[in-house]
Amino acid sequence: MSPVEIGIISVIAIVVMVYLGVYIPVALGLVSFVSIWLIAGRPILAFNFLKIAVIDGVKEPSFATIPLFTVMGLLVSRAGMGTDIYTVLNRGFRKLTGGVGMATVGSNAVFAAVTGSSIASASVFTRIAVPEMRRLNYNKRFAVGVVAGSSVLGMIIPPSAMLIIYSFVSEQSVAHMFQAGIVPGLILTVAYISWIYISGKINPPYLGENINTAESDRLTWFDLFEKTGPIVFLIVVVLGGIYTGWLTAIEAGATGALIALVIALLRRRINLRGLWETALETGHITASILFLIAMAGLYSSMLGRAGLPNELQSFLEANQFGFFEVMVIYVVLMLFLGTILDTASIILIVVPLFLGLMETMGMSLVWFGIVTVIGAEIGLLTPPLGISCFVIKSTLNDPDISLKDVFLGALPFAVIMLLVLILLINFPVLSIGIL
Repeated sequence: MSPVEIGIISVIAIVVMVYLGVYIPVALGLVSFVSIWLIAGRPILAFNFLKIAVIDGVKEPSFATIPLFTVMGLLVSRAGMGTDIYTVLNRGFRKLTGGVGMATVGSNAVFAAVTGSSIASASVFTRIAVPEMRRLNYNKRFAVGVVAGSSVLGMIIPPSAMLIIYSFVSEQSVAHMFQAGIVPGLILTVAYISWIYISGKINPPYLGENINTAESDRLTWFDLFEKTGPIVFLIVVVLGGIYTGWLTAIEAGATGALIALVIALLRRRINLRGLWETALETGHITASILFLIAMAGLYSSMLGRAGLPNELQSFLEANQFGFFEVMVIYVVLMLFLGTILDTASIILIVVPLFLGLMETMGMSLVWFGIVTVIGAEIGLLTPPLGISCFVIKSTLNDPDISLKDVFLGALPFAVIMLLVLILLINFPVLSIGIL
């Protein structure tokens, strides 16, 4: 077999192995190692590539952002900031039809700005928002759908684990990726809230009752400051520091982690045992991500050795595919893979194939990263994988709500994500204009 044929078979094998449940980095590493061996005809070269991938996977200084932002997100969750911001926004939207849904979207957006995890958002707001919406007679599919849809903001609004992974695969600045994710994340947030507002006008009973908050239940200025001050301060320091250039991504992560720890201690939400558990969870997450990145490096080396990216570029040029056709193919591929693979798998498997082509076409790789993450994140809301939907169902203690209800409730939000994705493809300046 030719190197190109081996490369094609390898990509297919990795997708099949991941779909069958093989741990992603194991699938990437094993198939890539064997493929390099077959292409080179001798094992020593495969071992050399593996050594380089592992060494590069631990010595890159920017990898320090992973544990720092991870521990910051975990401490923010322990400090109860998600519940606080939800309480405030819930009061703010109380007079609007669908106000609880709007508050859920807004809370997810703010929570995403300090955690960067869709799964964490889905878990937290399933517990606090869905029961509230059900109490106010919201349609059950809408109640779970708005949580599922807004949870994906955690992977788009910085700091985002997926943006970090993409930045390593594409060799782009983590700080630039974070800056580029701000406007698209805000656009998606506004689009979600607008859809809820329109739905409330079209079919008010679908969105339940307004919250008639008694005067005694309203927040005082002190309560408002106490609940929003810490998280606003944290966002300003972390994202403001990166955006203004005062802090590098690593420094912002370290500063944010320290501030989150101080807040959790002052609120007495964490003790020595909780701190130890947070440290252990941070270690587990960091180790898994670094292993993933190391094996992704080996996979990229295998693709280069097989010449697959060049072959793909030659094929598209031979068929005279322009920018529009290429992006249609890419988005359709992302949507398809999103139904069977998680976001990290899609980024690691597909992105290395298209990076060279994007550079040849003169497109920004930062913009391409935002398009990639949003396209892959749609898969969090679509069957059969739909990780966010599964998290919501497993977190719920409501037998009246089925997994089908969660998927159907999330469908409108998946469509909105697709429309925002199309908007960003047509107007790249929305994600790179602030760089």
